[in-house]
Amino acid sequence: MKLGIVGLPNVGKSTLFNAITKAGAESANYPLCTIEPNVGVVAVPDERLKVLTEMYNAKKTVPTAIEFYDIAGLVKGASKGEGLGNKFLGHIREVAAIVHVVRCFEDPNVVHVDGKIDPLNDIETINMELILSDMEVLERRIQKTTKNLKGDKSLQSELDILKRLADFLAEGKSARAMDMTDDEAEFVKSLDLLSFKPIIYAANVSEDEAGSKEDNEFVKQVREFAATEDSDVIVVCAKIEEEISQLEDDEKEMFLEELGIEESGLDKLVKASYHLLDLISFLTAGEPEVRAWTIKRGTKAPGAAGKIHTDFERGFIRAETIAYDKLIECGGNLATAKEKGLVRSEGKEYIVKDGDVMHFLFNV
Repeated sequence: MKLGIVGLPNVGKSTLFNAITKAGAESANYPLCTIEPNVGVVAVPDERLKVLTEMYNAKKTVPTAIEFYDIAGLVKGASKGEGLGNKFLGHIREVAAIVHVVRCFEDPNVVHVDGKIDPLNDIETINMELILSDMEVLERRIQKTTKNLKGDKSLQSELDILKRLADFLAEGKSARAMDMTDDEAEFVKSLDLLSFKPIIYAANVSEDEAGSKEDNEFVKQVREFAATEDSDVIVVCAKIEEEISQLEDDEKEMFLEELGIEESGLDKLVKASYHLLDLISFLTAGEPEVRAWTIKRGTKAPGAAGKIHTDFERGFIRAETIAYDKLIECGGNLATAKEKGLVRSEGKEYIVKDGDVMHFLFNV
């Protein structure tokens, strides 16, 4: 799973990236200090793995992971190549979803590229560059489909949605905000439009406001806009996240508690990412290894088996399955769980649930 972190220069993008990945990406108080995207692989926090590891005295623990791409600060004109814009837009095209960092704090010591703090204007600047890039893609596709329509009248419905989408983008609205049927959405997804990618808005607040239970006016503006796209918003303080990243786990909890922060920005971002991309995790556990595997919600048992190895999917027979909480109730003892009827033998049509602990049986 790849997520691209985007935003205008100096909004806290690279600082947040540093914090969640501990990768030490360059962070400077001037535009365009990041050109090639820095990449950080982040282990997804999952307390269930810790419990299972201790229960089975496992030799190895492997969490699932998310890749974050710190994409250079976009500027107006990026879709026309301003500020190496085409290169940056190409990097966005490679990710599954976007994390748009929006500055929601005042600080005279940190330069804003437009000289003032205006979250909605910042969002519009980034979104418009993605929209303009998409409009070029649509223009070419409309020309091609119009030409092919002469020999294939069945393309009319495709042309209709392309034109409707082009008109919608021309209003300055992102493709993800347009109402469409499931079939239309599947077709639009195939176009690989930048403004159709799912997005999380990360409202970056000051250290003084990090533990506040109430949103400041800037964050409220971001939430109101995100609601028009049905997008998620998380509130983070990149500076505090950077400090947290330097601490040990037990120190982190104390530090967050002192600040009145319920969970770290990383935890918020991971939860929002899973929700955004409709992902869940199933688990495999034993003495050799405890591991989490990420799949799309709705995946059937053979598809889950294929995440481990393609041979598992091809030769799938059945999956011995138990819910995580039920396994914990039995102290990790599968024999006891089987006696109580808690271990199920699931076939090819079984839809895997979050927290399923699974053992796959297959033919080689």
